[in-house]
Amino acid sequence: MTNPAPDSLAPTLAFIEQLAHEAVSTLPEPFREPATHVRLRVEDFPDDDMLEALGVDDAFDLTGLYDGIPLTEKSTDDQVTRPDVVWLFRRPILDEWAERGNVSICELVTHVVIHELAHHFGWSDDDIATVDPWWE
Repeated sequence: MTNPAPDSLAPTLAFIEQLAHEAVSTLPEPFREPATHVRLRVEDFPDDDMLEALGVDDAFDLTGLYDGIPLTEKSTDDQVTRPDVVWLFRRPILDEWAERGNVSICELVTHVVIHELAHHFGWSDDDIATVDPWWE
């Protein structure tokens, strides 16, 4: 049996994480540096507690999740108990990528990262559109 061509292999967790970090590095200032303080985590699927808390029945329906307190709601008096996290879920992302067939995996991961960071920054849809052309 021959090895499959490299472009026929599903992107790994590490590759999705690399794309997510690249997406953060391309954000415009003044957002780039603050976004680096949000932890990026990539898993194959959200865990059952996440799905239950969001009322999501199908794990394939959730490509990403922001877990934290938006900057618009934080106070300097707040005690930091855990870092803000953007979760990316590889299998749902790959499913959407395959279903769409008209975007690159890089474009899709960037879109999910920006959408989740929008929750962190408290962005409106208009704010998102200035950063992510996907919304045009």
